[in-house]
Amino acid sequence: MPIVNCEKCNKEFYAKPNWLKKGWGKYCSPKCQHEGQLRGKLVKCFICKKEVWKAPKALKHSKSGKYFCGKSCQTVWRNTMVFIGENHPNWKNGERNYRSILGKSGRKKHCVLCKNKDERILTVHHLDKNRKNVELKNLIWLCWNCHFLAHHDKETKEKLMAAMV
Repeated sequence: MPIVNCEKCNKEFYAKPNWLKKGWGKYCSPKCQHEGQLRGKLVKCFICKKEVWKAPKALKHSKSGKYFCGKSCQTVWRNTMVFIGENHPNWKNGERNYRSILGKSGRKKHCVLCKNKDERILTVHHLDKNRKNVELKNLIWLCWNCHFLAHHDKETKEKLMAAMV
């Protein structure tokens, strides 16, 4: 009658001889078996410091070496520490914000072409198409639709040039 020690909690228990032949009989209970078969480790969430279990695959595939308890903490990290400034995909050479320059100029905020006054859809257009030229005479307000047309529609380009003269 073989008595063996549990590999997890070291408690003595009876294991049938055929279990030992098959390589079984290592754990005293299903709970110890589950805990004993876990690979990986507990890590702290980089943002909220909560302890979370990560499987070996998750530990291996982390590009940053930081671990998170969920998508919300990962998003906080990405938006406040990773994708800011030059690392942001929409970064434009670190030039000044055209919108604030034009907004502080005192010009009325409305689309030059369609006269739309909804500030949520207004964008700044560079007349010479050079983003580095932030002189006030080169900047005008256009709504998204007119701004697209100013870049892609020949008639709208001509209309815009006529309006600026």
